[in-house]
Amino acid sequence: MKNITYKVLGALLVFATILPSCDKGFEEINTDPINILETTPDKLLAPALVNILSANMMRNRNFNNELMQVTVSISDGDATVFRYEYRRTFSDYLWNAWFVQVNNLKDIYKLAGEPEKLNKSYQGISLISQAWVFSLLTDTYGDVPYSEAGQGKSGQLQPKFDAQKDIYLDLFKKLEEANTLLTAGTAITKESDPVYNGDVAKWRKFGNSLYLRLLLRISEKSDVSSSCIAKIKEIAETNSASYPTISNNAESATIKWSGEPGVGPYVNPYYNGVRAQDFRAASMCKFFMDNLRDWQDPRINLTTYANGGVSSIGINPGSSGFSGVPSGYNVGENITRLSYFYSYEQLISNVVAGSRSMQQSPLTGILMNYAELQFILAEAAAKGWISGAAEGYYYKGMANSINYWSPKFPADPNNAVFKAYVTNAELEWNAGGSMEDKMEQIHLQKYYALFMVDMQQWFEYRRTSHPILPLGPGLKNNREMPARMAYPVYVQSANPGNYNLAVANQGGDEINTKVWWQKR
Repeated sequence: MKNITYKVLGALLVFATILPSCDKGFEEINTDPINILETTPDKLLAPALVNILSANMMRNRNFNNELMQVTVSISDGDATVFRYEYRRTFSDYLWNAWFVQVNNLKDIYKLAGEPEKLNKSYQGISLISQAWVFSLLTDTYGDVPYSEAGQGKSGQLQPKFDAQKDIYLDLFKKLEEANTLLTAGTAITKESDPVYNGDVAKWRKFGNSLYLRLLLRISEKSDVSSSCIAKIKEIAETNSASYPTISNNAESATIKWSGEPGVGPYVNPYYNGVRAQDFRAASMCKFFMDNLRDWQDPRINLTTYANGGVSSIGINPGSSGFSGVPSGYNVGENITRLSYFYSYEQLISNVVAGSRSMQQSPLTGILMNYAELQFILAEAAAKGWISGAAEGYYYKGMANSINYWSPKFPADPNNAVFKAYVTNAELEWNAGGSMEDKMEQIHLQKYYALFMVDMQQWFEYRRTSHPILPLGPGLKNNREMPARMAYPVYVQSANPGNYNLAVANQGGDEINTKVWWQKR
């Protein structure tokens, strides 16, 4: 018994002796040598922008395009978007995708402001990117978490919903600050920037162009109208040197996906995220397709200008030529698909020479393009807010909208080829028309300029009711264009108090509740 006791005591003494040495090198051994524990702005920027844009493109395809008569699903099922009907769960995807990246964008600003990492350019780019994604959020849902968003690390798990007006006014402050920060021209890592490859001056131009987009969106609200119009004039005219804007298609804010799937760091999300058979399943819509056909538009009729006479926006004309299905057709009408988007797989197997699929195109990753800016200025000029002829901006927007997709078509509106196109298509500016006539002209062409640009077609239609879309007999929702997406269902249980306050402030959590800038 005594021997056993001594053995136990001896073991304890040995254990006590070696115990202090057990943690020797513990931290080093348990540190992951591969994954990064701390990060820097240059490592956060590209993933955030790519993920936001990828989500935008997915909902552009199956939501915006269906509502705005770019495509039409061949379906008699329930909750078909083109019939102005969709399930509440449709809301979750964008809400989740955008708010996750809000955290990363805010971290970029914070990290770039630390003394040892100070970089004013990353801070400015962060603010522009935040203004971009928060404008998408509020234009889609209305009142959303803003001032308390992205503070989960600090324990704020139930952020308040800010009023849309307050969000917009603060977005303007962000864009002002970004414009100031970017004047320093502090260099950034080229590889960190998928939009402008490190060209800080172009980011500044995008920020101010985005500023004009957002100013115009709320310019009809009586309580902010005068200040918005004054700021539009300052940026576009009286102080334009201090607010440089996008000046050509090459300066458009885009992410150039690699031309071939699987090659390069940024692959078109349509290639990896949409099956080939799904991509070509919907028909092109009659409204979208027939206009381009009747205008003999270079984006689908390139016999002279490029690509051997095939569609530069990846449309298969089908057996009936470039034709589309009417949107809002009746259930049971036995509709047949007509023109449709080529899938990448189909182009490869059929060797359709010179054409391009949107699944492969490097041009589909658009944050904001030059043509949109020109149509913003055309509207401002037509309304007398800035000097200059609306006609000039209108033609420049049209020429550059075509040139973006068909580079051999002239971007110069004074070019004889462009003038002939306008004459043949009967798209001359109607200087003697009413304001509604002019808005229809501008916004019909802006509609095509906004092709593939997240949900800007839908936002602009809700703001202006242009272009005039035909209303099919099979529309639901009292034939009324939806005004928003409802909040994700889980928000009601995850943040009930602030959810209820938002609904009380904005109106019922339904698709027909107008957001602040829509209410007149």
